[in-house]
Amino acid sequence: MLSLQSRHRLDIRLCDFAYALLASAWARDADGLSSRLEAAWSPNGAGLACRSVRSGFHLLLEALALPAGGEVLVSAVTHPDMIRILTAHGLVAVPVDLDPATLAPLVEPAEHLVGPRTEAILIAHLFGGRTDVAPVAAFARRHGLLLWEDCAQAFTGPGDIDDPRADVSMYSFGPLKTCTALGGALLKVKDAALRQRMRTIQGRWRRQGSRAYAVVVLKFLAFTLVTRPIPYGLIARAYGRNFDQLVNSSVRAFHPGSLLPQLELQPSAPLLATVAYRLRTFDRARLRRRARAGEWLAAHLPDDVSLLGTQMESRTHWLFPVVSTQPDYLIRASRRVGIDAARAASSVTVVDPPADRPESEPVAARKMMRGLVFLPAYPELPRRRRAVLVAALAGSTARPQTKAEVAPREVRHA
Repeated sequence: MLSLQSRHRLDIRLCDFAYALLASAWARDADGLSSRLEAAWSPNGAGLACRSVRSGFHLLLEALALPAGGEVLVSAVTHPDMIRILTAHGLVAVPVDLDPATLAPLVEPAEHLVGPRTEAILIAHLFGGRTDVAPVAAFARRHGLLLWEDCAQAFTGPGDIDDPRADVSMYSFGPLKTCTALGGALLKVKDAALRQRMRTIQGRWRRQGSRAYAVVVLKFLAFTLVTRPIPYGLIARAYGRNFDQLVNSSVRAFHPGSLLPQLELQPSAPLLATVAYRLRTFDRARLRRRARAGEWLAAHLPDDVSLLGTQMESRTHWLFPVVSTQPDYLIRASRRVGIDAARAASSVTVVDPPADRPESEPVAARKMMRGLVFLPAYPELPRRRRAVLVAALAGSTARPQTKAEVAPREVRHA
């Protein structure tokens, strides 16, 4: 089939690309743009603008200077770069297993993992929903831990309510995220002294160039155009087995290799201007359509295909992750009807336990990720195409399973 609906649609309009390119020519006062953006983001003064969530997290750890060997409890499914950053700062990530229904860290096993070296807990709100922070916040208070929340996948627009019990909340405007500015992040840092140390450290970093930002904008404009059904289908046919690798590498924000030097950039003036513009013109109607599309698909899934996070709060279906005992066959069945599904539409992966902490092995998270498939549920996918997808999924689950499919191999996500 020559036409193929892409697995993900960037949350950006052609007019937004035009604004970003024009900003690359006129925006110059980065410090002034940053101050105004931070004030609008957090009127109480807690805001901090960064080049990316990863840059902000690196800043946070640099400013805290936690003792080497200190442990950070982390959601067992998260972005692998967050673990790389912890490791680069001499810290040890200890995974806390998740509840597949809420995708929240399980407090009971966490009680057995906390120890004298534990410094903080980092929770990730996954796939466009929110986990209930209250049990984790109470746990953190009991043990005197810092509480950080990664809200990169959970943004729902200006005025988004981060949890007031979190010490730091991090939001991303990277290429695949809701309200993308093709980069950038906004943090809320409760402690004023810590926030000032982070600001001082970031001030010593070089600034992203306007031309470099323009190159990113043009790259993702091209990506948006080639992910329309006909060109996307032609590319899928041309690349065959290497298609997934091509798509994943096309949206990668950072290059392989040493990560921290890539993170040490201040956001450019055009990037800051574009983040501010995207927030002013946030498309709430599209967010509502996306949520409705995801809820419709959730209500029509075959019995043998289950949606993750069914009990999460405020689900907006940034991604639509399902679990199947036959994930590879599910993908083939979807692609046969011209709709792309994938096992690596998101970069999240399971966090490996430290060698000396086997008790932190995240059994539920590993089982969940072994059968994971991401289905398209964005609002631009017509309802009739979603109905075709549902029929294809039902047909795939009716097929007899092979031994290999009953116990599928684990896939690590790029």
